Amino acid sequence: MAMMDLLSAEEIKAAVGAFSAAESFCHKKFFEIVGLKKKSPEDVKKVFHILDKDRSGFIEEDELKFVLQGFTPTGRVLSDKETKTLLAAGDKDGDGKIGIDEFITLVVES
Repeated sequence: MAMMDLLSAEEIKAAVGAFSAAESFCHKKFFEIVGLKKKSPEDVKKVFHILDKDRSGFIEEDELKFVLQGFTPTGRVLSDKETKTLLAAGDKDGDGKIGIDEFITLVVES
């Protein structure tokens, strides 16, 4: 499954474009612009599985760095600071990674 199967190309382009400048990423605004907030929990789970590149059942810090590229290959790489901020926002149990339930919470509460 591809991201374009779940989200519109226009919304993806707008969301990734809104955060093209370094140190500008805000997950709350990103999830809203890309249309993920209005999706069902099942669709959010599908997005999680796309972002979980190594199929570990978690999105680790090294995968978070490339979260924008998970939506489109032209997305930029997040800075270390942005990556750590996103991880801190999503990692509710403190294990250093974001599980599927944590990801759903991150999207819904954003």
